[in-house]
Amino acid sequence: MIAQTLGPISREERAGRAKEAFDHLETSLDALVLFDDQFIFYYSGFAFFPTERPIALIITRDGQRVLFVPRLEREHAGQTSEAERVVDYPEFPGQPHPMGQLADLLGELGLEQARLGVDHDGYPSVMGYDGPALSGQLAGATVQRVSRALDHQMALKSPAEVTLIRESARWGAHAHHLLQTYTRVGENETEVEARATKEATAAMIAALGDGYRGQNRWMSGAVALYRGQIGEYSALPHAMTTGATFRHGDTLVTGAGAAIWGYLSELERTMFLGEANAEQRRFFQHMLNLQDIAFDALRPGRTCAQVDQAVRAYYEREGLWDHWRHHVGHSLGQRIHESPFLDIGDDRPLEPGMVLSVEPGLYVPGLGGFRHSDTILITANGMELLTDYPRDLDSLILPA
Repeated sequence: MIAQTLGPISREERAGRAKEAFDHLETSLDALVLFDDQFIFYYSGFAFFPTERPIALIITRDGQRVLFVPRLEREHAGQTSEAERVVDYPEFPGQPHPMGQLADLLGELGLEQARLGVDHDGYPSVMGYDGPALSGQLAGATVQRVSRALDHQMALKSPAEVTLIRESARWGAHAHHLLQTYTRVGENETEVEARATKEATAAMIAALGDGYRGQNRWMSGAVALYRGQIGEYSALPHAMTTGATFRHGDTLVTGAGAAIWGYLSELERTMFLGEANAEQRRFFQHMLNLQDIAFDALRPGRTCAQVDQAVRAYYEREGLWDHWRHHVGHSLGQRIHESPFLDIGDDRPLEPGMVLSVEPGLYVPGLGGFRHSDTILITANGMELLTDYPRDLDSLILPA
């Protein structure tokens, strides 16, 4: 399998990202101080679970990366990150407070009077953290939010990132096939999800080898699930698992993907247990039409808003507004949701290299939800489907 040559993002690419980050900024800054775990992973390769203990990544204009971590993460950061330096503090809340120690570190680096770009002015409220603003610890420095600019850099996927997302889509499809195979009347939602996910993950690990790592905190392994979107509860776009028993006639909305070296994809399908009735067929076809309109609208140079507007026009024309709940889709890659968003409120242009979900839906109380989601890549000439799973009705009717 080609998967045997698959590996993480290279050290050279991550180092290049750190230097290039400053090219995406609207103003000239001396350094970045980042607290978001996904930015930290993107620029340094350090994957971790955020807790109440602050972690920060300092990036200087020449590309030097300094990780600031609690003592309990020192060996972890030293062994797995690509930062040129790791500095640790004892504990939170501690004495002095970690934000004060971070300010001292910035002073040591000659940045006490600097122009700093930040994603948050201090560590955000995670797991009960409550602390001072970074700007309040640096009397001579200026602090400017730069998250939108860095999100734009993250949205433009490199060939290596697209390769990992493709692989995620491949294993997500495998997990979904197993989910579809094991779903039958009388079976339990939780047990079917667990069986499909376990088998798909085992197959993926066997194919990718012992060196494989998921490195994604939203997903572990190759996953397929319903997340409670079964029967009438499929009309809730973000339902939660209830441990339902599948029944004849259920409308089912699925989700699948896989964590591949920090990257993921999104695959969702609407299925039916037994032959679909007339109303299920009608809304299923409307849903396909909505997604096809979105596919046709996805072109470089068009704005995210224009894609959503094209889809909304169909809701208006067909009298479907009572069943609308959300915008067309969103960027994704490291995060399960990234920006930009396919929404009338987002005027950012689509650019080659962007990877987005396309998932306009219809939600009919008492009948169910109707949503396919596919992961697409914006190319120089249009878009490419990265998820390859049947969309047609006949392929998604399960024997009852």
